[in-house]
Amino acid sequence: MAHYEGDLRAPEGARFAIIASRWNARITDVLVAGARQSLAGNGVGEDAIDVIRVPGAWEIPVAAARVAAGSAHAGIIALGCVIRGDTRHYEHVADRCAEGLMRVQLDFGVPVLNGVLAVERIEDAEARAGGSHGNKGEEVALAAVEMAQLLEQLP
Repeated sequence: MAHYEGDLRAPEGARFAIIASRWNARITDVLVAGARQSLAGNGVGEDAIDVIRVPGAWEIPVAAARVAAGSAHAGIIALGCVIRGDTRHYEHVADRCAEGLMRVQLDFGVPVLNGVLAVERIEDAEARAGGSHGNKGEEVALAAVEMAQLLEQLP
């Protein structure tokens, strides 16, 4: 019986894309910094990281699809922040963004890590962007490296 498991060594020559929303920049900028730091700490050179900024979380999946179609990246890291308001807009954006990211991942066979925060309050976002709950950007970057490494092993 074969056992496959990724680790945190980036595949040789692997490129990673960070696609981040400019909406709620106070949060997303911290997520991007965490992701870049995490990638660098695991052997990914600055020249192998592409950062793509989009207006909001709604636009992240289409940018991810374009990046994935180019076949140049071992992983895509999606970062954003959707905060619940007084309307159903929150559900539409957060849910459809997640569904779109999953579709890109399955359609193109490229790991797409969802670091788009969907939170009730700004304090919840701050806790996940370098606060008491860590930095989701760091976490999804590590998962991107692990998944890229794992996919290189799978038959």
